[in-house]
Amino acid sequence: MRILKYGMSGPDVELLQLGMQRSGYYSDDIDGVFGPRTQNALRRFQASFALAPDGIAGEATMRVLRPFIVGYFRTKIRSGDTFYRLAKRYDTTVNAIAAANPKLDPEKLRIGDELIIPYGFDLVPTNVHYTSELMGYLAEGLAARYPFITVGSIGRSVMGKPLHSFIIGNGENQAFYNAAHHANEWITTPLVLKFAENYLKAYMNRTTILGRNAEQLYNSTKLFLVPMVNPDGVDLVNGALEHSNRYYNEAAAIAKAFPAIRFPEGWKANISGTDLNLNYPAGWDRAKEIKFAKGFNKPAPRDYVGTEPLSAVESRAVFDFTKANNFSLILAYHTQGQVIYWKYQDMEPPRGYDIGQALAQVSGYTLDTVPDESSYAGYKDWFILNYNRPGYTIEAGLGMNPLPLAQFGTMYRDNAGIMVTALEKTAEG
Repeated sequence: MRILKYGMSGPDVELLQLGMQRSGYYSDDIDGVFGPRTQNALRRFQASFALAPDGIAGEATMRVLRPFIVGYFRTKIRSGDTFYRLAKRYDTTVNAIAAANPKLDPEKLRIGDELIIPYGFDLVPTNVHYTSELMGYLAEGLAARYPFITVGSIGRSVMGKPLHSFIIGNGENQAFYNAAHHANEWITTPLVLKFAENYLKAYMNRTTILGRNAEQLYNSTKLFLVPMVNPDGVDLVNGALEHSNRYYNEAAAIAKAFPAIRFPEGWKANISGTDLNLNYPAGWDRAKEIKFAKGFNKPAPRDYVGTEPLSAVESRAVFDFTKANNFSLILAYHTQGQVIYWKYQDMEPPRGYDIGQALAQVSGYTLDTVPDESSYAGYKDWFILNYNRPGYTIEAGLGMNPLPLAQFGTMYRDNAGIMVTALEKTAEG
């Protein structure tokens, strides 16, 4: 993160505001603008933490602010500490502390032992623009809060950023949800992450999620997540790449050849100009024919199919990850249209229509087939072609991409039911 000063703006200022909001020092809306209110809040924060109150967010300030972004901090047990007293002291819960510290016996706490204290607020924010940096913080925070899940990476992007992955559950039947194949559809990343967090909280507290027993779901399924397939593209769209950055300049040069597409807001591709959801081996030659005829015959902000199937490192990583596992069902999250696509050409996987109808019923979305010119070379297409198992492209929300954060509440309401129902169907085998 760059040093942040008065007058700056962007997603890193949003992270600054988010951290101060969570710490109680910033009460205004997060807008990504470092104005007088942000500066005054920062000075109060700095003074409270024995930092020079200069109103500049440098390395020392961000180090102190970091725990409020990752959602936890480490401390050492003192005389008289219990999980109950620690929970009261730090405004969290006994269950949260116990979950984050599975190796500690609450009846035998030893003075000087280190433990993790999760803050009482939700970790996954829904009021900021997402970036690969924030994705990394959330991966760290979820791993610390819920050490019983597996947090890793399925590969790296063109720019070398990790493609974070999560595995949740102990069951044999596997489901895979992925999001943000397309850069300007980044709002799908918090969509699946917020569901994961709510699911994990329900499991930790032995309660329900949307009326379903979380513990039963956890023990009967294994949910795999890759919430940000295209981190470089997301960073481009949301302003996290400096204009002096080589990759930004290369993308800008690509975009100049397609002036009808807004830059960077209209960018869907990976940072090299390959549309990741047109790069899978399912009718790829036909997709190439269609898109080339429309002028997308070279790297572009969208609709360029690549030099060959799986030529993009990100789509290759998802392909390899899928081949290495045994997914019974997949959801590929996109925006927009409030529609669920369920077939590949004339292939109708067993249970595909019935499960699709259940997903449509709980969400109010329409179950449909993809228009022919867009029905090739997508991830869902390849999954159905290769495995003949239920696979769905979910087009969440309505409007022009990128969808505004103001839509998130409605999108989550509609799609949480899809995700929990898909898990239920996965549990059935």
